[in-house]
Amino acid sequence: MPEYDLEKVLPHKHPIILIDDIIDYNLDEHTVKTVVKIYPEKMFFDKSLNGISAITGIEFMAQTIGCYSYFKNNMKRPRIGFLLGTRIFNSNIEFFENGKIYEITAKEVFSDNELVSFECLIYNEGEVCAQATINAYMPANEINLIGMLNV
Repeated sequence: MPEYDLEKVLPHKHPIILIDDIIDYNLDEHTVKTVVKIYPEKMFFDKSLNGISAITGIEFMAQTIGCYSYFKNNMKRPRIGFLLGTRIFNSNIEFFENGKIYEITAKEVFSDNELVSFECLIYNEGEVCAQATINAYMPANEINLIGMLNV
């Protein structure tokens, strides 16, 4: 059973929540680690691959970043953030295999309180299988967000 209620940690609801649990976080080191288990009922599961496309790893990373944001915000209601993208996503796998458990790590490497950059890694049995630098935007307050959405 998961240690954390991810619907309270992330601004999503199931089945959009793809990660399965938070393993660890360290605010002093600006890191968080999560896990995802691949199985046929999980969103984005592709029967022809018997798994989930590797590109979905970007969303695994983004949700891991969302978990870090929750802890950084003193475990209060999650702030909504926007994935701006990544310059480089490297994967040495074509898909995440059915039945396997993958670990995802994210380390905050830059922040000006609204723009944030993370180095993210996905591990398959202890070996890095995907990596990316993810850039995100988190409005300093919801008033800015509401103004953006009403444009």
